[in-house]
Amino acid sequence: MHFSIPAVILPFLGQVDLSGSLLTVFLLCILAVIGFEFVNGFHDTANAVATVIYTKALRPVYAIPWSGFFNFLGVCLGGVTVAMGILKLVPLDTLMTLPVSVGACLVLAVLLASIVWNLGTWYLGIPCSSSHTMIGAMIGGGLAFTFYYNGPGVNWGKAGEIGSSLILSPIIGFGAAALLMLFLKHVTKSHALFHIPSGENDRPPIHIRLLLVTTCTLVSFFHGSNDGQKGVGLFMLILIAFLPARFAVNHAVPNGKVLSALNQTEQVINHELANNTEKKPVLTELTVAINQTKASLAEKNEKEVAKTYRYRKQVEGIIKDIRAVIKDPLVNLETKDKEVLSTAANELEHVTDFAPVWVIAIISLSLGVGTMVGWKRIVVTIGEKIGNEHLNYAQGATSEIVAASTIGLSTGFGLPVSTTHVLSSGIAGAMVASGGKGNLNNGTLKNIALAWILTLPVAIILAFLLFMLFHLFI
Repeated sequence: MHFSIPAVILPFLGQVDLSGSLLTVFLLCILAVIGFEFVNGFHDTANAVATVIYTKALRPVYAIPWSGFFNFLGVCLGGVTVAMGILKLVPLDTLMTLPVSVGACLVLAVLLASIVWNLGTWYLGIPCSSSHTMIGAMIGGGLAFTFYYNGPGVNWGKAGEIGSSLILSPIIGFGAAALLMLFLKHVTKSHALFHIPSGENDRPPIHIRLLLVTTCTLVSFFHGSNDGQKGVGLFMLILIAFLPARFAVNHAVPNGKVLSALNQTEQVINHELANNTEKKPVLTELTVAINQTKASLAEKNEKEVAKTYRYRKQVEGIIKDIRAVIKDPLVNLETKDKEVLSTAANELEHVTDFAPVWVIAIISLSLGVGTMVGWKRIVVTIGEKIGNEHLNYAQGATSEIVAASTIGLSTGFGLPVSTTHVLSSGIAGAMVASGGKGNLNNGTLKNIALAWILTLPVAIILAFLLFMLFHLFI
């Protein structure tokens, strides 16, 4: 049953004009994304603290809050590049032209599928990638969307790019950790680095403890900067699906800044047109698009979806065209003109690729608090069960150095990567380098591999079926 209400005033959001049932679903989605990031905290972040806990470098009572704090900082300072990459997996532009209830189905299906599989694998103590789960759920939701509404449901180009990142990262983690471990074995003279702690009071020397705490800190920070952004992306998906006029573009960017970027682009294009008429068709089209965007800029507002949608599409088109002109070998721009166009494109990108500070803060807190709850199941698997022997100091430090480096580079390139995959494979690589493949616990590795193999298809099927279920009610 639908009933209309004039408006509801919500914290951070202000006035929200949604029917009673849609408002309820909207609030449920907000709680679900907070729940997803909370689960991500104790599911994935356990990887960061496993090495310091099991090498006795830090007691759990200190390690967990420490890791939670740096996860919080990672989300706050990590930007939104990965978050926007996640958003591009689903058909946002098409969603904005359909009733809000359709977006609600997609969002709920993605969130619940992700949470169900994450909780299931956590309960069994199996390290499983939250990234893998969420991306599978988004693909499943996109496929269900296509089933009902035709048109593009999944951005397969972006999915392939993200998939390659997820597949390559554990291979890199295993290989790099094995090589680094072998290097340490043959170069380092310190026997203390390869010591296996045997009792509660058998703690590493201060210099090794500092090394392990530093690597734990880096993994925690970069986990926040990468995995935390996935939560930011999901939160923005909810806001755009339910409140497209308000959140499809960044209304906080002053119109003057947008106009300045458009005018700078126009000046470069006009200068190029005046100097070489052969390039006129390509550049004239961009000039026309700039004029259309200026007109849409004057009309866009926070209440009319159609005008906001048109403005977003035009800005996205201009960014794409500007970058195409910069790369076009037939358009021989001077270096200073390329720099002007590149700066303008980056400035315009702030209109479409953004997340409010309060969204980042909520996700940061959810991830940080989640880190402090329920961590032990995954930590036991990482610390004790991947290898047939207890983790030594060198193995812990090696796997975390490789994990932090891989995750940090992935964040820099705007690609989501699995902390679980990278760190688990890094520990496996370090174990193999220490004692050969016989040093691995085959039973645990089979469980982890099975979870990795099943995650994508299960998440896709779950999200697809949940979309169909929710679609019955609209």
